[in-house]
Amino acid sequence: MPRALLSVSDKTGLEPFAKRLIDAGYDLISTGGTFRALQAAGLEVTQVSDVTRSPEILGGRVKTLHPNIHGGILAKRTDAHLEELAEQDITPIDLVAVNLYPFRETVAQEVDEATALENIDIGGPTMLRAAAKNFPSVVVVSDPADYERVADAIKTGVSDALRLELARKAFAHTAAYDAAIVGWFDRGEVLPETLHVALERVQPLRYGENPHQRGARYREVGRRGWWDGAQQHSGVPLSYLNLFDAEAAWRLVHEFDESAAVIVKHANPCGVAVAETIEVAYSDAFACDPKSAFGGVVALNRPVSDELAQSILGNPKADVLIAPGFTQDALAGFAAKRKNMRVLSAPPPNPAAAEYRRVDEGFLVQEPDKVQLTRNSWRVVTQKEPSEAQWRDLEMAWTVCAYTKSNAIVLVHEGRAVGVGAGQQSRVDAANLAAQKAAGRAQGGASASDAFYPFRDGLEAAASAGVAAVIQPGGSVRDEEIIEAANELELAMVMTGTRHFRH
Repeated sequence: MPRALLSVSDKTGLEPFAKRLIDAGYDLISTGGTFRALQAAGLEVTQVSDVTRSPEILGGRVKTLHPNIHGGILAKRTDAHLEELAEQDITPIDLVAVNLYPFRETVAQEVDEATALENIDIGGPTMLRAAAKNFPSVVVVSDPADYERVADAIKTGVSDALRLELARKAFAHTAAYDAAIVGWFDRGEVLPETLHVALERVQPLRYGENPHQRGARYREVGRRGWWDGAQQHSGVPLSYLNLFDAEAAWRLVHEFDESAAVIVKHANPCGVAVAETIEVAYSDAFACDPKSAFGGVVALNRPVSDELAQSILGNPKADVLIAPGFTQDALAGFAAKRKNMRVLSAPPPNPAAAEYRRVDEGFLVQEPDKVQLTRNSWRVVTQKEPSEAQWRDLEMAWTVCAYTKSNAIVLVHEGRAVGVGAGQQSRVDAANLAAQKAAGRAQGGASASDAFYPFRDGLEAAASAGVAAVIQPGGSVRDEEIIEAANELELAMVMTGTRHFRH
């Protein structure tokens, strides 16, 4: 008669699965709380301590770590192994259903060290790994979601393909579990000695960066981000670049407390505005660079009204539109008139985590770049001081600049980005591009540079757009020359001491 070992922390679906195993002719053995749950359900089950002929000890820390259990799991169905089991009076175990102590959920509550340690499962991973190693002979089930199909498969015999799939899943489960434990040990470390990241595929994508490339979204096992809470209401499936650009837009729009609109194209903002209403903010953001806005990502930090929906429909199409919510008429209008536009509602993003970028056989890892608007630590280095209105424009320009690919110059006037120069090898070229796009609309506004001006020509190019105030990190060996140039140009200039390169 086949034998099944059940030992689960998550008891979802346990009782009906156990009943189906009994109906299929399995004897059940179990531990602790699982044994009590099955017994309370009126099912016939043998306690593990009766199999090991040893009591559970150390407060339950040692239950299944015994030859009578692991011999039964690890034995191949060869004559030599079966004879050895018989000599040792060990019965083979044909199915192992185990899930682990909720370590990740426990430490998410900031518990003390003793509680965290007690929630590190030892016996569970050992049984899963043993069963997965011996998958040609043992069915291993690590996920309650698989109970039903395993029970169905048992009727006709579990296929080799399913055994292999379940074994891979068990090893992935224990690897992610160990990664979470290492992460807890590394808490507070920005760049620990080793990194152990377990990812799960959660979203197929239409294609990768280009149509001939396959792509998918993965997330860290046990974590959820704003993409997991996003709902796509209409439009064609999302592609790799849709997610990449939407991530940039959604994070930038959430830098602002006021009603704000952000338009991103190729990972760079080409329109940003704040206003008293979201309708005005969108209109101002679109006006920054209507040509570049075509096919971009529109992100709004307020719900979309019927009025705003009509404005969006009246402009050249966006590829992606994200907002906290929509009226029903707005959704109906987009579905009818912009059938391809991906329309998403989404929660705010989580705080940015460590950033990874592939290089050869490894990764570059860094802590996220955070924009800090701290006037009290910034220095006004010119004879002129910014007015309050200019300070607001400087802060907005500085924020947008931090989200713009380097070299970056951003021009802002009265809460609207009016010119963005992005991704240029020369800072002068970036300033000239921003001034060209502003087309005179930066007069009296502010300019931000993501890094210092090495020569005065970059500052002069920004000044040619008509700005009255400039914000930049400072730190050049020619800072004094740049300050002198700013005074000659009658500009107010602020140095932050912080660079915001973005590549």
